Amino acid sequence: MGSSSAEAPHPEGDRLSKRMAALGLASRREADAWIEAGWVTVDGRVAQLGQRVQPQQRIEVSPAARKEQAQRVTILLHKPMGFVSGQAEDGYQPAITLVQAGSRWAEDKAFGPFRPQHLRGLAPAGRLDIDSTGLLVLTQDGRIAKQLIGQDSLIEKEYLVRVQPLDERGPHPDAMALLHHGLHLDGQPLKPAKASWVNEDQLRIVLREGRKRQIRRMCEQVGYKVVGLKRVRIGSVVLGKLPPGQWRFLRSDERF
Repeated sequence: MGSSSAEAPHPEGDRLSKRMAALGLASRREADAWIEAGWVTVDGRVAQLGQRVQPQQRIEVSPAARKEQAQRVTILLHKPMGFVSGQAEDGYQPAITLVQAGSRWAEDKAFGPFRPQHLRGLAPAGRLDIDSTGLLVLTQDGRIAKQLIGQDSLIEKEYLVRVQPLDERGPHPDAMALLHHGLHLDGQPLKPAKASWVNEDQLRIVLREGRKRQIRRMCEQVGYKVVGLKRVRIGSVVLGKLPPGQWRFLRSDERF
């Protein structure tokens, strides 16, 4: 896998944690923790924190690390309006406060009972604005966080967007074409998107990136005001019938 930066290769190779992350074995933070615990070997020898490796060297991970990783959970929350995705701000509560035993969806049968340790290290993998609703992913698994919000992530996020004309001039005549491709935010071109009408006042928009308030700002550029925004899918994982304010575990058979 190619590096996303332009830095020259280090003559002694990559840091082991960076190499493990590139191979999809663990996040860098996880890799460092495993190395410290003695759970990683390079060419059969126990690895050291900060060690550098060459591409041809054999990296192996202890079953203890795999077991610990398998116990990490990912939670799917239907975020209602009025909650922030991350840390509390301006008096608004973070969405993670909704993850409680009593707010678990009754139809969720995955992963056994909810335990307090499932909140340890749980963090949002992506954001939803305070006035947006829908699918929010919170995870203890650094691999999933990297997959969803890493610099090179190409995972689709699908939204239902209720709009109305911004003013009496009406929308731009090429509004739909521009929503597909051709808009800029903060001086940077946006990646191609998909946009289609669901009904006379609701759009379906699919993105492969997540700039701050991106959909609202895109719609404003083409003459629409967003009056409702709901995320209904991330990759192949759908919001489905999950009620607002409730959550469920990501099932073992689900992949983003």
